[in-house]
Amino acid sequence: MAAGAACCYRPAAAGRASLDTFATSSPSLRPSSSGVFFISSSSSRWWMRRRRGEGKVKISSSSRARAKPMLRPALFSPVAMEWQECSTEIEVDVPCSVAYQCYSERETIPQWMPFISSVKILEDKPDQSRWTLKYEILGRDVEFSWLARNMTPTKNQKIHWRSLEGLQNRGAVRFFPKSSSSCRVQLTVAYEVPEILAPVASALKPFLEGLLMQGLERFATFAKERYSKIPQP
Repeated sequence: MAAGAACCYRPAAAGRASLDTFATSSPSLRPSSSGVFFISSSSSRWWMRRRRGEGKVKISSSSRARAKPMLRPALFSPVAMEWQECSTEIEVDVPCSVAYQCYSERETIPQWMPFISSVKILEDKPDQSRWTLKYEILGRDVEFSWLARNMTPTKNQKIHWRSLEGLQNRGAVRFFPKSSSSCRVQLTVAYEVPEILAPVASALKPFLEGLLMQGLERFATFAKERYSKIPQP
């Protein structure tokens, strides 16, 4: 072997898995599209090819001119988790200002949103809150939690948030005036499908949209009761 050449040894019975592992751990080992693995050295180029149908690896040196440089493909590709977005809306018989105020009281949300079991606002960071979800979803008892941050709202028009840790999600509630005493409330939630629910991902979106609609219907009742207690001019 010429001085400075890279040398490696692997048993013939190691098979393809070992070759792949070796390629991963050796930055100087570069695979080509034909299955040839090159090891660069200062004076020669060595190549290894697994023969078709055999577990052996042939090692030889080439005195030919240096091969054209090849781009090294990524050895690992991160798996992208699926995101879904649900949206629903309802008309509420209260002014936008009342609906906005009711929805701004985050700790009351479990009273009308069926799958939210608790919301706790952080004392030292009032724009952040810890949420807990407990529910049976498509035959699976699930429990998730996350820390959310409320983004700067637009008074009587928009409340929006994003999670900082835990279950990945983000969303917005928008308020559109219909008359002086009614408004339309639109809720949009986007979330990363949890691994436990991945097998039922196709059915998850319509199921959650139904739950969100139930929540808005309860919210409409909640807001209307609150409005009825406000002295009218």
